[in-house]
Amino acid sequence: MKQYTIDELRFADYETLKKYLDENFSDSSFDSVYWIPLIPDILNPVQKEHIDCQPFYFAAELFEDRLVCELLLRTKSRLRCECIGYADRKQLNWIIDSVDSIFERLEIII
Repeated sequence: MKQYTIDELRFADYETLKKYLDENFSDSSFDSVYWIPLIPDILNPVQKEHIDCQPFYFAAELFEDRLVCELLLRTKSRLRCECIGYADRKQLNWIIDSVDSIFERLEIII
């Protein structure tokens, strides 16, 4: 699995990040997994065509010492579809920028 990982979190940073993720992305059935939606502007042509599959998400799993973001873009409506796949360059950059901005907003230094 391709991932973007931020490791060596301090426990205080973990607690701050967990609170933020719980408040903003608490739609997963697992306590430590968060589904973060992509903005429509960065969908690839196939994803844009698949209206029934939208919205698309990347999964972020929070551990006490790290945050692991999967780069596989998914939909909640289907397990398999041609629109599900790894992030392209534009989407990858958006994921990294989005995660990094959360850390900046929470004043967590990595």
